[in-house]
Amino acid sequence: MPQVKPEVESFARIKVVGIGGSGKNAVNHMVNAKVKGVEFVAVNTDAQDLHNSLAKRKIHIGKNVTRGLGAGMNPELGKRAAEETKEEIQESLKGADMIFLAGGMGGGTGTGAMPVVAKVAKEIGSLTVGVVTKPFFFEGQQRMRFAEQGIEELKKSVDAIIVIPNDRILNTIAKDTTAKQAFMMCDEILKQAVEG
Repeated sequence: MPQVKPEVESFARIKVVGIGGSGKNAVNHMVNAKVKGVEFVAVNTDAQDLHNSLAKRKIHIGKNVTRGLGAGMNPELGKRAAEETKEEIQESLKGADMIFLAGGMGGGTGTGAMPVVAKVAKEIGSLTVGVVTKPFFFEGQQRMRFAEQGIEELKKSVDAIIVIPNDRILNTIAKDTTAKQAFMMCDEILKQAVEG
């Protein structure tokens, strides 16, 4: 006897949260590329940088801690900023079946705030995936050390993590590629990771 399958469409509610300056750049790239079926959220300590985000939902974290000036490459400040704004973050993530957290590791906001946002995402029951970049070598050893620590902290609160070492990208591009072009290539790789 033939089986009739009803035509039922079910779509997972997916949110992409860009955290910090690098996360904002990745979200802007995805918005400009017209990635469909995704709700975008930008989270940043830097009010001016957040203003330049194309995400529909923008969350200025740590207004009291950073006074809108960013985390100044201090992950502890980024963490405190996210904790200060936890309720607003939770409200913005509600209803998502799957949450991608996009950003660069090594700075203050992305490195410090992303693990806090990941914990909130897990608490509301969302499948949570971190998609992060590691710094280029020319960004310095301190930034790389912060990145490694941030990735280890993030692993504790996500279901999966995709780590993109920026230096590996340098090995595949033309020698005359500018730093800006290299960062844009990283944004494209983050976009592809989110699109699957």
